Amino acid sequence: MPIAPAECGRSAIRYNTENLSVNRGAQRLSEDRVILLDENTANRIAAGEVIERPASAVKELVENSIDAGATQITVLLEEGGKKSISVTDNGSGMTRSDAIMALQRHATSKITNADDLFAIKSLGFRGEALPSIASVSRFGLTTKQSGSELGIRLAVVGGEIESVDAVASRDGTTMVVEDLFYNTPARLKFLKSTPSEVGRVMEMVGNLAISYPAIAFRVRQQTHESLATPGTGDQLAALASVWGRETARRLVPIAFDSPGLTVSGYIAPPDLLRTGRSHELFYVNRRPIKSRLLAHALEDAFRTLTPDSRYPIAAVFVDISPELVDVNVHPTKTEVKFTRDGDVHHAVSQAVKGALNAYGLVPTLRSTIHDSSSEPHVSISDYRLFDNPSFKDFSSPFPFGELQDPSSSPGNLIGELSSTESPIGVAVDTSAPTGAGFSDTLDNRLVNHLDTLQDPPKPRPFAEQLREFKVLGQARNTYIIALTPDGLAIIDQHVAHERVLYERLTEKRFAGRVPVQRLVMPVTLNLDRREALLLAEHSAGFADAGWELTPFGGESFLIRAVPALLANKPFESILRDMIEELISQTVSRRLLVQRNHVTITNACKMAVKAGDSLSIEEMTSLLAQLADTENPYVCPHGRPIVVKIGFDELDKQFKRS
Repeated sequence: MPIAPAECGRSAIRYNTENLSVNRGAQRLSEDRVILLDENTANRIAAGEVIERPASAVKELVENSIDAGATQITVLLEEGGKKSISVTDNGSGMTRSDAIMALQRHATSKITNADDLFAIKSLGFRGEALPSIASVSRFGLTTKQSGSELGIRLAVVGGEIESVDAVASRDGTTMVVEDLFYNTPARLKFLKSTPSEVGRVMEMVGNLAISYPAIAFRVRQQTHESLATPGTGDQLAALASVWGRETARRLVPIAFDSPGLTVSGYIAPPDLLRTGRSHELFYVNRRPIKSRLLAHALEDAFRTLTPDSRYPIAAVFVDISPELVDVNVHPTKTEVKFTRDGDVHHAVSQAVKGALNAYGLVPTLRSTIHDSSSEPHVSISDYRLFDNPSFKDFSSPFPFGELQDPSSSPGNLIGELSSTESPIGVAVDTSAPTGAGFSDTLDNRLVNHLDTLQDPPKPRPFAEQLREFKVLGQARNTYIIALTPDGLAIIDQHVAHERVLYERLTEKRFAGRVPVQRLVMPVTLNLDRREALLLAEHSAGFADAGWELTPFGGESFLIRAVPALLANKPFESILRDMIEELISQTVSRRLLVQRNHVTITNACKMAVKAGDSLSIEEMTSLLAQLADTENPYVCPHGRPIVVKIGFDELDKQFKRS
C-alpha cells in the first residue's frame, strides 16, 4: 500500500513572498543555483555523518532497543555486518503508525520540542538513525507490542518503503540490515576485513553492556558467539564478560558525590596497565562518550604511579543533572559539553585518587632533610602496597612488578646483542632518508660558502659515521650522548635497539630460524574475547616471531615456547603488551594487522626501555650493531633514532661564530 510521506520540516523556515521585491523586467545576470535536495539524497547525506561502518549501524539499532526497555538484545552478523546485521530485542515494540513514522527523518518519540534537548535522558533523540540506515541498505523491521495479536513487518530498499504487512511475531522488535552501503560503493570500499569489523562491533556492544549490566547482550558472528553478558545487573559481571575475569578480579570501585554530580565506576591497580587507551571508558548519564577532559582527569590521578606511555584500565561513570551537560554536539553523539568543566574534572580526579588511597596505594615519606628548612619528599619507589583483600592476587611489589624482571641486571639488556652476525639482509624502506639526505644540512652549509671554488665533500654513508661515534654517557637513562667528528649526537636507546632487533627478527623469520626457548611448564594466558580473536587470527605471525601459542579453550591459550631473547624476561607481560598494541592499531589507528606488524611489536617490546641504565660498553655495542643495520635512520614505527647537533650550531648558540 502507498505510504504518505511525513513532514520533513522543509517548511520550518517560512517567508512571505510578497516581501520579496523582484524586478521581473530586469535582465537576470545568472541562473538560480540553490535547490532543495530530495528526501532520498538528504537521507544519504545524513547516513554519511552517522553510519560509518557496520558497528555504527549496530550502535544506533542497539541504542533504540535499550531506549525501548529491552532486557535481552541479540546481534547477529554475517561477514562482520557487511552482508547482514540483525538486532532482536524484547522491548516495548511499536504500533503500525509508529513503525512507519520511525522511518521518516526527524521522527522520534524521545523529545517533543527544543526545550527537551536540555533534559535528554535517552540514548537516541534526533530521529535520524533508522532513515539513515534504511537509505543505504535493504532494511527490514518486524515489531509487535505486548497484547497485540499480530505484528507489523516493513520492507525498505534504499530508503523507499516497499511493503507493510501484518505478520505473526514475538513481542519486541527485530531490525535487519542487509547489503549495507550497496548503493554507496565509495563508502563500501573503505570497510576493513571481517575480523576487524567484528572487533569494532564487539567493542561498541561491550561498552554498552558495561553501562547497562541489567540487559543480557549477545553478539554472534554466524555460528560463533563472540560476546555474551549475563544481564544480572552486576556491573562487575558485565566487566568480566567484556574485559575478562582476570582483569575484573583486580578492579576496585571509585566514588565521588556532590550536589548534581556523582562519579562511580571501577579502576584497575597501577601495575595493571595498557599501552593504549582502549580500556579507558567514560560514560555520562550512562551514555558511552569520548572525552579528553575525563581522560586527562583519570590519567592525571595516575600520573605519579605509572610509567610513561602506559595507560590505566578504568570504567568511569559520571551522573550529572541533564541541564548541566549538552549531548547534542556530535553527529554520532559520542561527545558532550559540560557547563562546568572544572567541577567534572575535579570530581573524576578525586574519585580516582580516593580509590588509590582507600585501597592501599599510599605514599610513605622518605626523609631527605639536610637542614631545618628542607621538606620531606615522596619518591615513586616509596609507594608500597598494603595487604588489602582486593589486591591479594599481586604477585610482585608495586609499582612495576609485571613490567620488569627484578632478576635482570642492566648488563643483560644488551648482552644478547654482542654476538657477531652478518648484516641483516632485508629490503630498505624507500621512504626513509638516504645517507645523502641525512647529511643535507652539512652539504648546504658548505655550498653556501661563496668563497669556495670546490665542490662540497661527498657525504660518507651514515653507517661509517656511526662507527666513529664515541659514547660519552647517558642522559635520563633514555638517551645515549656521543661525540662525533663534527658535533654531538643524541641517540634514543629504545628506538635504536628496536631497529636492531627488528632487522634481526626479520632475517630469522624469512630464514625460518628464530631461536626459541621451550618452557618446562606451559603458562596459561587468559584474555578477553577481543584479544583472543586477534591472537587466533594472527597466530602465524606470532609463530614467525618465535612464540608457540596453542588454544586452551574459550579465551585461554598456552604459552609453550618464547623467543630466546625473552627467556629471562617477563615474557607473559611482554606478550600482553604486544596484543594490546596490535588491538590499538586495529581500532585507534584503523590499520590492518599484518605479520610485519607482529614482528615490529615483538621488537618494540623486547627492546631496552627509556629508564634502563646502560654501561658504556653496552651503549658502544648497541651503536656498533646499529651501524650494521640496513636502515639506521628510523625505527620500524618511523621515529628518528639519531639527532645530531653540529659544532657550528653550538658555536652560534654560545655566540662564538
